[in-house]
Amino acid sequence: MTEKREYRDDYPDKTLYIPGPTEVRDDVLESMCEPMFGHRMDRMTDLYTTIVEDTKEFLGTDNDVIILTGSGTEFMESSVLNLVDENVLVTTCGSFSERQANVAERLGKNVDTLEYEWGQAVKPEDVRKTLEASDTEYDAVTCVMNESSTGVRNPIEEIGDVIAEYPNTSFIVDAVSSLGGDYVSIDEHDIDVIFTSVQKAFAMPPGLGVCVVSDDAYDRELESDSASWYGGFQRSLDYYDRKGQTHSTPAIPIMLAYRTQMKHMLSEGHDARDQRHREMAEYTREWARDHFGMFPEEGYESQTVSCIENTQGIDVAETIDTVSEEYDMVFSNGYGSELGEKTFRIGHMGEHDVESVRTLTDAIEDAAGL
Repeated sequence: MTEKREYRDDYPDKTLYIPGPTEVRDDVLESMCEPMFGHRMDRMTDLYTTIVEDTKEFLGTDNDVIILTGSGTEFMESSVLNLVDENVLVTTCGSFSERQANVAERLGKNVDTLEYEWGQAVKPEDVRKTLEASDTEYDAVTCVMNESSTGVRNPIEEIGDVIAEYPNTSFIVDAVSSLGGDYVSIDEHDIDVIFTSVQKAFAMPPGLGVCVVSDDAYDRELESDSASWYGGFQRSLDYYDRKGQTHSTPAIPIMLAYRTQMKHMLSEGHDARDQRHREMAEYTREWARDHFGMFPEEGYESQTVSCIENTQGIDVAETIDTVSEEYDMVFSNGYGSELGEKTFRIGHMGEHDVESVRTLTDAIEDAAGL
C-alpha cells in the first residue's frame, strides 16, 4: 500500500516544458481566488455563457461548445457512447489513440483498428481504402490530432474530408494536446466532435474538458440507446439553452481562470497563436536535428510536442533530473517503457515562446554535455 506523503509548502517552482500541464499566467491563477458563489446563481450564468461563447469565437466555429469539469478523457468516452451504436473504426499510431480503442472496447462496441507503427502518421488514403473495402457500416471513425506519445500530428483535415463522403459516419477527434496551439478549421472539414483538456495548449489549470459538437452529432445522439449521462450532448446543450449553465456542479474557480485566459487568447488571436506555436516547433526541430534526431515521420511532426530521438545515447532520466535540480525546468522522457530512454519530449505549448524554449534547450545542452 502507498504510504501518505504529506504535501508541503516549500517546493521549488519549476518551469514546465512537459506535454501538459503547462505554464499558467499569474493573473489566471489569481482569478481563481474570488469568493465562492452558487452554481445556480445568475453570476454562474454570466460566467458560463461568457466562456462558452468566447471559446466559439476563438475557435471560429458555429458548432456548439460544451465545457465540463473533468479531463478530456471524459469526452473521449462520452463521444463513443453518444455516437457509436455498434461499430467504430479507430485509427491508432501511439498510446492515446490505442487508449481510444481500449475505451470503445470497454464500452462494448465493435472495434476495428487501422494501425500504424508508433511514430508513423494516419494517412487519409488509408482511411478511404479501409472504408471502401469494409462490409461494416461504421457509426464513427476516431483519430488523435496530436499523438503526444510520439510527437505525431495527424492530418485530421484531410481525414475529415474523406469521412464527409460517408454521411452516416461521424468523425471524432481527440485534440487534447493541440487545440488552441495548432489551428484547425473545425466546420470546414466536417469534424463532428473535437475535444481538448484546458491544461495543455489553452494554458489553464487542469480540471476542465472542452468539446465542440456539430448539429449532426447532436441529432445522432438523440437516436442512441447508450448516450452518456454526464457527457451527453443533448443533456449538456439543452441545459445550456434553457439555463446558460452546466447540468451538474462545475469547478467554478477553474472556470474563472478560463474566463481570464480566454480573454488573453482572444486578444492574441487564433492565427497569431498558431504562428507562435509553429515558430516554437520549428526551432525545437532544428535544434533536435542538430544534436539528436526527430522520432516522428518526417512531415507529420507535432506543433505542440516534439518527440526527440536519443541518437546520442544520453542518460535521459539523469539529464531530466539535472535540468530540474540545477535549472528549475522540467521536460519529459519518452512515453512508456519502449520509448522511455530512446526518446524525450519537449512541450512547447501555451504561453511559451521561442526564447523560452531556447532557455530549456541551452540547459539540456549543458546538462548532457553536448
